[in-house]
Amino acid sequence: MNSGILQVFQRELICPICMNYFIDPVTIDCGHSFCRPCFYLNWQDMAVLAQCSKCKKTTRQRNLKTNICLKNMASIARKASLRQFLSSEEQICGTHRETKEMFCEVDKSLLCLLCSNSQEHRNHRHCPTEWAAEERREELLRKMQSLWRKMCENHRNLNMATNRIRCWKDYVSLRIEAIRAEYHKMVAFFHEEEQRHLERLQKEGEDIFQQLNKSKARMEHSRELLRGMYEDLRQMCHKAVVELLQSFGDILQRYESLLLQVSEPVNPELSAGPIIGLMDRLKGFRVYLTLQHARASSHIFLHGDLRSMKVGCDPQHDPNITDKSECFLQWGADFFISGKFYWEFNMGHSWNWAFGVCNNYWKEKRQNDMIDGEVGLFLLGCVKEDTHCSLFTTSPLVMQYVPRPTDTVGLFLDCEGRTVSFVDVDRSSLIYTIPNCSFSPPLWPIICCSHF
Repeated sequence: MNSGILQVFQRELICPICMNYFIDPVTIDCGHSFCRPCFYLNWQDMAVLAQCSKCKKTTRQRNLKTNICLKNMASIARKASLRQFLSSEEQICGTHRETKEMFCEVDKSLLCLLCSNSQEHRNHRHCPTEWAAEERREELLRKMQSLWRKMCENHRNLNMATNRIRCWKDYVSLRIEAIRAEYHKMVAFFHEEEQRHLERLQKEGEDIFQQLNKSKARMEHSRELLRGMYEDLRQMCHKAVVELLQSFGDILQRYESLLLQVSEPVNPELSAGPIIGLMDRLKGFRVYLTLQHARASSHIFLHGDLRSMKVGCDPQHDPNITDKSECFLQWGADFFISGKFYWEFNMGHSWNWAFGVCNNYWKEKRQNDMIDGEVGLFLLGCVKEDTHCSLFTTSPLVMQYVPRPTDTVGLFLDCEGRTVSFVDVDRSSLIYTIPNCSFSPPLWPIICCSHF
């Protein structure tokens, strides 16, 4: 091939960001290509819309597939450069005048085939230099993919910690006011017990606030460590063959050591202190519901990151629902227009459930609807995320940092006071009171539960 044409061909295989041969190239929607690590690092901290560094067009693409054709051609170009390097006089064995095409993993050195079979190296592990270099790059790319997922997870955790810190003091203050209000509703006023309860809650809130700040600082430090390691792995992929092969083991050790240092987020939880007299007061409004089964085609699944939750889904189109999943949705046979009412439900061992009241809109139009703050749906929900269980309430959607009820939950509906309160029956504690509810009677009890 003409040398000028060859140079043009080789230039097309060079990433415009790092100016090296592509490693794991991806092509964005404007048609230009970059190394995946360069793409990720260049746009990690930008908004959803990012500019192509070549044509300045904006792109929303993030999850990209490897351009196999470009990757194979870049690999061919690297192998050609390696062969040229190995054919140089410096890489000719001084003893046997053979090309050093073998890599000794014990001595970390290049050898000719005859030297690799000599008595000195016979018991060492060897592999062809060309194969070893590409295999090490592929291993580095796999580590980078895993590291990138860890970086994204840390980024999400850091955002979550930042939001929790911003809202935490207000959350504790609202909880203090709600518990104080419950004590003041008692016929017998337990002043000393109220003071102890609220002081304990205030102290817990301050301690957790400090924990959240420390956790955020650790995750910020982890962010810098992870990004630095990702950059080191990227640079190692572009190293000359000899340096790549010799340094590969060391950088893998650093990688494994770093993963042990990455900080996990704090899952804050306030203790569920009992409120003396709460259950006795609520049971004065006790009603017993008759439940109606939903249609056979109705299923319930709650999922998401607590920014949006879905109630009602088609099991045929949801990968989380399998043949072993047990899902049900039930409505109360009777509705409420005015008055005060209290009822309970046993959630058993379910980790995904919702319990509350709704208006006619939600009763008639529930399939695949989002509950991200819509009016007319007042729920306490529980969602399992890995090994952790999160509680939330709706209207608006709010995380609840209290323990998951062990067995039975209760609901107190006050139509005149326009509040819905949820209680942990076994602990005799208040979970949350939704204030200033936008009621549009009639209100129907709703219970949905999923076992996975």
